[in-house]
Amino acid sequence: MATIEECRSALSRLSDNLAQADGEVRGAAALDRSLSCRITDLDVTFTGRLEGGRIVVADVHDGPPREKAQIRLAMTGDDLVSMVDGELNFAKAWGTGRVRLEAGFRDLLRLRSLL
Repeated sequence: MATIEECRSALSRLSDNLAQADGEVRGAAALDRSLSCRITDLDVTFTGRLEGGRIVVADVHDGPPREKAQIRLAMTGDDLVSMVDGELNFAKAWGTGRVRLEAGFRDLLRLRSLL
């Protein structure tokens, strides 16, 4: 099972990947939205923002998100690390329910290029 620090590191690597992306992926990552990433097996939630093409983690706390973020993710820590490492395809994981992504309709349309 991935630790909280491994999950934080994976989110940091994902942020770096988004910042270096180009084309449609860069456009999708350029949203300015509140973000939460719930790690279900650790019962923790990372909160922050997607801004300037990066994920900025502001806080981590026990339990479910305290406020409803504009973009909400939920998955196990191992799945987060596997996706960032390129071992797990996000679209497949989302399609099979291993990863939950919730956002407004317009944001989902923009985020689809990340899939």
